[in-house]
Amino acid sequence: MAQQRVVIGVDSSTQSTKAIAVDIDTGTVVGEGRAGHTVSSGTGRESDPEQWWRALGEAAAATGWADRAAAVSIAGQQHGLVTLDAAGAPVRPALLWNDVRSAPQAAELRDGFGPEELARRTGSVPTAAFTAAKWAWLRANEPAAADRAAAVRLPHDYLTERLTGEAVTDRGDASGTGWWGPDGYDKDLLARIGLDPGQLPQVLPPGARVGVVRPGTPLREGALVATGTGDNMAAALGLGLEPGRPVLSLGTSGTVYAVGRNRPADPTGTVAGFADALGAWLPLACTLNCTLAVDRIAALLGRGREDVEDGGTAVVLPYLDGERTPDLPAASGLVHGLRHDTTPGQLLQAAYDGAAHALLTALDSVLRAGGNDPSGEEPLLLIGGGARGRAWQRTVLRLSGRAVLVPEAQELVALGAAAQAAALLTGEPADAVARRWRTAEGPLIEPVAQDHDALARIGDTLRRAGALQGAPAGDR
Repeated sequence: MAQQRVVIGVDSSTQSTKAIAVDIDTGTVVGEGRAGHTVSSGTGRESDPEQWWRALGEAAAATGWADRAAAVSIAGQQHGLVTLDAAGAPVRPALLWNDVRSAPQAAELRDGFGPEELARRTGSVPTAAFTAAKWAWLRANEPAAADRAAAVRLPHDYLTERLTGEAVTDRGDASGTGWWGPDGYDKDLLARIGLDPGQLPQVLPPGARVGVVRPGTPLREGALVATGTGDNMAAALGLGLEPGRPVLSLGTSGTVYAVGRNRPADPTGTVAGFADALGAWLPLACTLNCTLAVDRIAALLGRGREDVEDGGTAVVLPYLDGERTPDLPAASGLVHGLRHDTTPGQLLQAAYDGAAHALLTALDSVLRAGGNDPSGEEPLLLIGGGARGRAWQRTVLRLSGRAVLVPEAQELVALGAAAQAAALLTGEPADAVARRWRTAEGPLIEPVAQDHDALARIGDTLRRAGALQGAPAGDR
């Protein structure tokens, strides 16, 4: 009997690490593990990278395959700033993607280069989320820590380096830093923020092997290690995504993206011009406030997350952590249009609407930025922690006017990482592995009439809020 070949895919996200063991030939998940992370709740959003390493070990061990897996790959939350000293130890806690303290530095970059030039160089106009702005913040606010940093990494880079000893990254995650473009690291931009290119990892080509697991780590010594990538790029791999197929991901953050045929360069900043983990592009729009923000509002109202009611005129913009799309880093939550007869269930539904609105209104721009036809009738692939929630499904159907498909496969980020690991052994492209595993199959939910009245109410409130809270002119 042929020996079963199994790989491990890891998703090191904001709140936890998930690991899955997958049979290479069938795509069957044969083991799963999870370990939580702690995120600071003060003025910023930070995590100790050492806890990611511990969580990786715990999650991998729980799969039952840590000592047997043939290969491994790690996907991680994008944008996080990990600073390491000369011994490879963290200088300070990592600044996470949803830490908005670097908004002034992002504005300085936009003013210094101009949005059009930044989009041309790096594909994106950086917001506070981008790593370039976070490094500039560190230099301005904690210069001693910046001076101690011998190396700068993204979260998935840090974990891959701990496993292998190799300082590498991939083009997908590198494209979310704000200092990388098709020609490599942008030396002019790095000079502007005071970062030496020698402190950065090597960007490996798609499908490359980093090396092997070294002794003394939580995984089998000698197991092959793939490059890994950012979480959104890994989810696209996990779906086996082909150009033009739109994805809406509902998690701590919300994202909408599609594999693009052309390199994106949106000077308005709505669309981030990311690379994918292969050789194409992944134009993407992202919000900071999604499922956690709506759950918080449900808790404030004393209702369960599914206890929504139709009707009413209220608009809720649940910008509890500031917002990235639209670019309102200093914003707070806003409730507008209350009446005597407004019910708690209607307010909760309005929070769902407000969270989904920015993503769905950015969908056409995302598709156009990648050279795809926005008038296509492809169903939206709905993924992430909120995708199976009935209230989320109804909200997306009503505001998008499109059919929705909810893949039955779960942990798509970890699945994408597993597909990368499997590709090292089979010689296939990672997305072809996922298509062979049939990860994107699931029930199709037919479209309903688009709720133009709700979209108009939210849009009008957003324009007013943008004017009050300092949105860029293009968002007002």
